[in-house]
Amino acid sequence: MEVKSMERDGVMVFQVNGEINISTSPDLKKQFEKQPSKKIVVDLEKVSYIDSSGLATLVEILKKTKLQGGNLGLAGMSDKVRSLFEITKLDKLFLVFKNQEEAVNRVK
Repeated sequence: MEVKSMERDGVMVFQVNGEINISTSPDLKKQFEKQPSKKIVVDLEKVSYIDSSGLATLVEILKKTKLQGGNLGLAGMSDKVRSLFEITKLDKLFLVFKNQEEAVNRVK
């Protein structure tokens, strides 16, 4: 898994590439802790797979962001990843957007 981060219009964008699983989710969590922000977009366009530990990491990051009065949006999910969020009902918990641009505009 590879994570690139950048700021767009006052929103911290994390582009994730690869799988978010039990071995990579701690690295993802560290990336968020290194660059805390109240406005976050996680671009999942290049994520091929997420397991339960990856979902738990995203929920944990969402909770921390909301406690600080912020917003977190997920963008660009593949159909496979989106169906996992729908099955687990996490699509109701997160702000989900079609692409990074829409997410940045709505989270800021």
